[in-house]
Amino acid sequence: MAVRFNPYLSFRDSARPAMEFYRSVLGGELEISTFGDMHATDDPSENDKVMHSMLTTARGFVLMASDTPQGMDCTPGTNFALSLSGDDEETLRGYWEALSGSGRVDLPLERAPWGDLFGMCTDRFGISWMVSIGDQQG
Repeated sequence: MAVRFNPYLSFRDSARPAMEFYRSVLGGELEISTFGDMHATDDPSENDKVMHSMLTTARGFVLMASDTPQGMDCTPGTNFALSLSGDDEETLRGYWEALSGSGRVDLPLERAPWGDLFGMCTDRFGISWMVSIGDQQG
């Protein structure tokens, strides 16, 4: 079982060019899924926006990013979170409970449209966290 720790960046409408720029700087392989690909929006203007992207480099760097839907805040300088993800459910749930328990739950840890358990919280120090628990059977 594995757990990954990495930064997750949020953009208003520029996740794709930003991640392509970071790939040009850092190298690596870039994966991009749009809101349309995931059937995650009823707003046709958001179909081509990035729902999730991941840059993985030969040096082991992992950078993730997405576009923020219009109804959500995206303020430069605070448009990032720390991401914990993987298939070690017990460990990741423990992290979730500790981080959210003394802070604020922004999105409950629940089954997401892509199948993982996913939640967002802000710890007691004001740092935003994302926790994603993948299917251990997949």
